[in-house]
Amino acid sequence: MEQEGRTESDTFGTLSIPHGIYWGAQTQRCIDNFSSFHHQAPIPFELIHALALMKHACCLANRDFGDLSSEKATAIATACAEIYSGRHDRQFPLTMWQIGSGTASNMNVNEVIANRAIELMGGQIGSKKPVHPNDDVNLAQSTNDIMPSAMNVATVRSVQTRLLPALRHMAEALEQKAQAFQDIVKIGRTHLMDATPLTLGQEFASYYAQVLASIQRVDASLSSIRDLPIGGTAVGNGMNSRPGFGERVVHHLNRLTENLFAFTATGNKLSQMAAHDGLVAVSGSIKATATAMHKIAFDLRLLGSGPRCGLNELALPANEPGSSIMPGKVNPTQPEAMAMASVQVIGLDTAVSMAGALGHLELNTYKPLIIANILTEVNFPEQNRFHPLCQVDLLVAAITSVTDRCIVGLQACPANIQAHLERSLMLVWRALPKMGHTASGQVTALSPHIGYDSAAKIALYAHEKGCTLQEAAQVVAQISPARFREMVDPYDMVGPRDAKPKESGQ
Repeated sequence: MEQEGRTESDTFGTLSIPHGIYWGAQTQRCIDNFSSFHHQAPIPFELIHALALMKHACCLANRDFGDLSSEKATAIATACAEIYSGRHDRQFPLTMWQIGSGTASNMNVNEVIANRAIELMGGQIGSKKPVHPNDDVNLAQSTNDIMPSAMNVATVRSVQTRLLPALRHMAEALEQKAQAFQDIVKIGRTHLMDATPLTLGQEFASYYAQVLASIQRVDASLSSIRDLPIGGTAVGNGMNSRPGFGERVVHHLNRLTENLFAFTATGNKLSQMAAHDGLVAVSGSIKATATAMHKIAFDLRLLGSGPRCGLNELALPANEPGSSIMPGKVNPTQPEAMAMASVQVIGLDTAVSMAGALGHLELNTYKPLIIANILTEVNFPEQNRFHPLCQVDLLVAAITSVTDRCIVGLQACPANIQAHLERSLMLVWRALPKMGHTASGQVTALSPHIGYDSAAKIALYAHEKGCTLQEAAQVVAQISPARFREMVDPYDMVGPRDAKPKESGQ
């Protein structure tokens, strides 16, 4: 790279480029014109890497068609590979606050690739010879088709390699807890009030099912963005590109990514240039995942409340002191962080949805906002590059943290669970209809004898007098303690009754 600063030109004139920089005049103008947004919500490196990956595939396609010499294609491909391997991340300083099509970021990538390719070919950086950022690197492309293509590629790669594995990791931990807790019977709660019993394992199995559903929902949403509009150029009709260019690019893209993502070339390219319904759908699936995460996090928080004056049915790992004034206090920090991250993701989805709805005619001009809100951002301390407002990164971090630092280490509190179970008034609802058993095992429902109202009186009497259900049943329904203990068995209430359904017509 050059040892001193240089002067570069574009259609607006000349300007100075700092020392040690590969970007060119158009990137520098964007930096200068949006200086008030400096370091705020930078374009995700994942998008930059995806753009470089697309440029690599494009240069190979152009070489195949004979529109780019092998020598230029080799230099461009080498520069692209260096970029998507992360070698030149410092060369991409732009934020999401720029032109709505993302032209500035496209040109940032074009200029860095061109100048690095020039350097590899022994030329002078900034000369645009022998590699031109527009004529060679951007050949047969437009920002309007390569940016949405790269947005889709970056999102598929990020979700498939980061978010889905994090969710599978959580699902595995929850499944293990569901199995470990399968024999612990506890009182259920609906409306935050006592309900009929279930097992702690059933409770955790429901969380496991929620996460599995989230995995399926997110994975299914990716199918809508595996189609890429590359080859559409400016307005979707492919002007200045070869017939079949998009298909050829996708062929090389899949080869470069070892066929891990199954990208295809979309038929109607304008549909994905003018609108981003697929990305809105992916964002929606991520939002739905965030709502599931919030529910699970708050359940863990409630079940772990206490330790003396709350539910205290779960013992969450004690990771850190919880109070600056109350010694010994330990708080559910991991579930609360998960809950906050979930709320943030839900808000970000609203922005993505609005941005997706506001595309006009042949172009949606909210592209940088959409992709920056969905994707992760790498923390680059020396550049103060931070981007906390991103769906994938927030969920990956929160899911991984709450799984490893909370779910894996949490334990049941059997004594408290049993105490709550024994104190519940709701055992009467399932038990009373079974109390017509005879010693020989014949079953006669008690309801016709005492009815719903009498059953309710037992529960209300126990609550009013502060006595047990057994004591209340003896007073209200003259059910002996021995018969009550025989018939009121919470362990028999955690699943369907063992009885065959009546045949049709009976």
